[in-house]
Amino acid sequence: MGLLKKRSWMSSMLNMKCPRCRQGDLFETATFSFQKPFEMPDKCDSCGQKYMPEVGFYYGAMFISYILWGWTSLIIALLLVFAFDWSVTGAMLVVIAISTVFFVWLFRIARSIWIHFMVKYDAENVQKTR
Repeated sequence: MGLLKKRSWMSSMLNMKCPRCRQGDLFETATFSFQKPFEMPDKCDSCGQKYMPEVGFYYGAMFISYILWGWTSLIIALLLVFAFDWSVTGAMLVVIAISTVFFVWLFRIARSIWIHFMVKYDAENVQKTR
């Protein structure tokens, strides 16, 4: 483990890495690769952590994405309408356009946040697998 730098919890979550070893990828493809955007491996390649511990595990991630995007959309729309004097229709069109572009990223980051809250880092397991 000497050459491996320990990744922080936040870095692991934002880079969508395994919460247990902080090395393996949570998703099979890059975020903005629209080939298999929702596919996750069954387990981590580095430590063997199951990414789907039980049926319905990611149900809570829906609430995280709803909260994140709901507030973000509201802030963007209010900023455009009141600070830049846009019409409500124009602001909504911008929010819809941004939503379309960032949908896959939001889906993935919500899952990453959820699994990082539920699975704890295990430094001993990292040393065993390296």
